[in-house]
Amino acid sequence: MAASVLVAGPAAAAPPGIPSKATAQSNLNALTVATEGSTSGYNRDLFPHWTTVSGACNTRETVLRRDGSGVSVDSACYPTSGSWYSPYDGATWSNPADVDIDHIVPLAEAWRSGANSWTTARRQSFANDLSGPQLIAVTDDVNQSKGDQDPSTWMPSRTAYRCTYAKMWVATKYNWGLRLQSAEKSALQGMLNTCSS
Repeated sequence: MAASVLVAGPAAAAPPGIPSKATAQSNLNALTVATEGSTSGYNRDLFPHWTTVSGACNTRETVLRRDGSGVSVDSACYPTSGSWYSPYDGATWSNPADVDIDHIVPLAEAWRSGANSWTTARRQSFANDLSGPQLIAVTDDVNQSKGDQDPSTWMPSRTAYRCTYAKMWVATKYNWGLRLQSAEKSALQGMLNTCSS
């Protein structure tokens, strides 16, 4: 068995690119509101994800390293120890199998919001976006219950995280030029209204 290498400090890092309340509000106001598109033709394979990022590490493993505390990995980049705090539900996990990497804006939601017209290369970039707040480590069951829902039908159970979640959702849709529907915009506005900054 290969030796483990410590790759993260004692505290987990936040996803990059989470905007201020003012920026999120400006971005939300700039988004195009339209009727949600169809899921017709959608297939998760149209968004190639967990591609290799550096060396042996793929996108999922990179987010596990970024979002965990005290993470050690083996030579294949798989975590051998560490802990992961899920901001959606407040749970902490020590087994990486209990953690999913959530696409803040789900792939099917992106498809219905404009990604159906993208090239496969652009969809791959979206599914593996480490430069913005699109990917986050969370409890697997919580991620599965979210599925492809938008904020009009699903929000984190921890109300303290809803402001951050809304800012991440808005930033992702804005950065990628995706549309939103009116009920989704109303839900996002409600969450942004809870933000102090």
